[in-house]
Amino acid sequence: MKINWGKGIVIAFALFMAFILFFVFLVQSDSKYDNELVTEDYYKKEGTVQSDIDKEERANKLINKLEIKTTTEGIDVVFPADIDYKTIKGKVSLYRPSNQKLDFEIPISLSSPHLLIPKSNLVGGRWDINIAWSSNGKEYLSKKSIYF
Repeated sequence: MKINWGKGIVIAFALFMAFILFFVFLVQSDSKYDNELVTEDYYKKEGTVQSDIDKEERANKLINKLEIKTTTEGIDVVFPADIDYKTIKGKVSLYRPSNQKLDFEIPISLSSPHLLIPKSNLVGGRWDINIAWSSNGKEYLSKKSIYF
C-alpha cells in the first residue's frame, strides 16, 4: 500500500481528532475535573442583588469597618469597635472557587469583637469570604478574597 500526500493528510487529521476526542472524554469522565456552577440557585440569588449592594454600601459607610486578616492561627474577622459585639448576628460563608466541596458556612457567635476561623478548616489557596451580619436591626454585607 502506497501512502501519498492526500492519504497522509487524512491520516494526520484522523489521528489529531482521535487525540482531541480522547482528552475531551477523559476530562468529562474524570471526577477530578468537575464542571461546577458558581452557585446552585443562580437565578434565585439574582433577585437579591440589589439588597446585597445596599448592605455592602451600608457596611462601607461605617466609620470603623469590619476587618478580615490572615494570621498564623487562621483568618481573623474583627468587627467594628463602635458596635456592641453582643448584638451582632449573622453568618460567614467561605467559598472556594476551585472546589465546591470545600465551601462552608459558620454562624456568627461572638464572645469578643474577634471571630477566628481556624487554619485547620482551610486549605491553601484562594478563598472568597462573605460576611452577612446584622446589628440593631441594620444588615451589613462584607466581601473579601483572601489567599491563604
